[in-house]
Amino acid sequence: MMTDDKNLSGHLALLGANVIFGLNMPISKTVLSLDFVTPYTLNLFRMGGAAILFWIASLFCRREKVPVRDILLLFAASLFGVQLNQVSFLIGLSMTAPVDASIVATTVPIITMIISALYLKEPITWKKVIGVLVGASGAIMLIMSAQSASGGESHLAGNLLCLLSAASFATYLVLFKKLIGRYSSVTLMKWMFLFAALCNLPFCWGDFSSTDFSRFTWDVSLRVAYVVGGATFLAYLMIPVGQRLLRPTIVSMYNYVQPLVASLVAVLIGLDTMNWTKGVAAILVFSGVYIVTLSKSRAQLEAEKAARAEKNRDNA
Repeated sequence: MMTDDKNLSGHLALLGANVIFGLNMPISKTVLSLDFVTPYTLNLFRMGGAAILFWIASLFCRREKVPVRDILLLFAASLFGVQLNQVSFLIGLSMTAPVDASIVATTVPIITMIISALYLKEPITWKKVIGVLVGASGAIMLIMSAQSASGGESHLAGNLLCLLSAASFATYLVLFKKLIGRYSSVTLMKWMFLFAALCNLPFCWGDFSSTDFSRFTWDVSLRVAYVVGGATFLAYLMIPVGQRLLRPTIVSMYNYVQPLVASLVAVLIGLDTMNWTKGVAAILVFSGVYIVTLSKSRAQLEAEKAARAEKNRDNA
């Protein structure tokens, strides 16, 4: 029962994080469409703002000692989970249509499944493959149904940068699972975003320092605040909870919730209407997540194999 409760906490944390991410794509796109906010400026807002928030939060949490070896690992985790992921996504999103960026994002579970098989020796079972494909079909159905209403044109370079973002995040989910399990979310993220802010400062400072902040209205400021406080600080607090409790492929499957949220919000604010396509797509997304949770991990398969071997010895 305890395991089920922990798994539920992981699922709820990932659901919450991806609901926030689902709102972030259109909000970030509206900010990037302004002629006085570049991807580098918004990126430094995210990295620097989140670093400050995580270090402030750490003052109110139990202090955890992090050895030098893990500090170095956290730098590597920051490179894949924050820096490559966020920088390539923001620049890619500024160069392509939100629809294209959303479609490319659906590759995260597929890439995660492949890396898990190669690095963690996790089996690629039929349930896992079917679940990933079912979820992807629902996400793509939603995205394609919204394509006619989307703005912007497709751009190959932008799409490739979004693919790099997806691949780097998938790598982060798999390679650093053990590291994530050793520390609290605040400890992990205060170091990861500190490294991200410092590494991005030389590349982003030029654009940031030349930004005309007098043009920041309350509306623009609130959208930037959401990107920093919601889609970065809060979302990245939740993700490690799911990483600690669930397998990487399951964690990555929640990416499919993002286009579902974006579509639902469009319906609620009157920009779109509910139809059978959205209903079927929603069922496919959550069915895909459920099917992947039913797939067996390497540890489960090895335990079953050992049990069968023990039973055969007893019967011999």
